Amino acid sequence: MPPRRRTDPAAGRAALAAYRAATEGGTAPARQDVATAVRFTLEELADVAPGHAVEVRVPPWGAVQAVDGPRHTRGTPPNVVETDPATWLALVGGELGWDEAAADGRVRASGERAAEVARHLPLQAARPR
Repeated sequence: MPPRRRTDPAAGRAALAAYRAATEGGTAPARQDVATAVRFTLEELADVAPGHAVEVRVPPWGAVQAVDGPRHTRGTPPNVVETDPATWLALVGGELGWDEAAADGRVRASGERAAEVARHLPLQAARPR
């Protein structure tokens, strides 16, 4: 299977803006905006923290391997971060801190390297302009 094409940065930023406008306005964001925003920010994380030591999952929209270290190739990886789309987008945008999200269970991080993802958040591309 060929690799999935990367999200166009302009489309990713537009999806983030539409997501924020909807949530700030008290309405449900469009499913496509959520999907595009999550995929765009996961790709951005993989760019700023290249590697394969931690798998970051935001079901149902995507997952990436990031953070320098040993490559994971099969089965359940030893270092996993998993969260829902709303929490992920709040983390990458700087509206929510890692410690708060982890403390109340919105982020599940397992493995000794998983929390290293927090060092790369918020993402510059995801911050409100």
